[in-house]
Amino acid sequence: MARAVNKAGFASRSQAERLVRQGVVRLNGKIVLDPEKPTTVRDRIEIDGTPLVASRKVYLMCNKPRGLVTTAEDERGRATVFRCLEGLDIPHVGPVGRLDMASEGLLLFTNDTSWANALLDPANRIPKTYHVQVEGAVDEATIERMTAGISDKGELLRADSVTVLRAGTRHLWLEVVLREGKNREIRRMAAACGLDVLRLVRVRLACLELGDLPKGGVRELSAQELSKLRGMIG
Repeated sequence: MARAVNKAGFASRSQAERLVRQGVVRLNGKIVLDPEKPTTVRDRIEIDGTPLVASRKVYLMCNKPRGLVTTAEDERGRATVFRCLEGLDIPHVGPVGRLDMASEGLLLFTNDTSWANALLDPANRIPKTYHVQVEGAVDEATIERMTAGISDKGELLRADSVTVLRAGTRHLWLEVVLREGKNREIRRMAAACGLDVLRLVRVRLACLELGDLPKGGVRELSAQELSKLRGMIG
């Protein structure tokens, strides 16, 4: 039940589960209180007496500012990335993956769960490019270590490529490409190499470029961008 409500773009999965438990969702005319109740495409679902109709598919790019949590609701009351979507006339959408609170840049939103899952599937090896400002010494040995793989808490962390973009007297910028994206992977690799991450900005995901989208700005993906992406994920 909750999955069907979520897939229709009406609410997030957790919000849908609450609606079911509150008794406002009917399945074929009967109230069902079990969020895990299976449904089929032939079933009729109503919420507060209104038939559930699948929303139009929405695909958005956001330039996430630093300091926002990538979640629909935060139990600690922190500001979330949904602040960037306020005032938009769109159905319910969810973020595709995460950027941690201190990270910035390209973040996708959609109500197309199959599309989102395909982008996140490690088997598709979708490249994600980050510009990372670090403090510390970076030499060829550091780059080789990050691309060869670093073991951390039972996980192998590995960058697809690492390139020095520009270097100053105290700080330098790296371009790091990942194809899996484990939790806080770049920050963990940097820490293992004795580097302090000062800024971390995702600038590219597959064929999508952040470009000049302003901080906190949101735009819909173009038909051409969606076509290219679908060609990468099958």
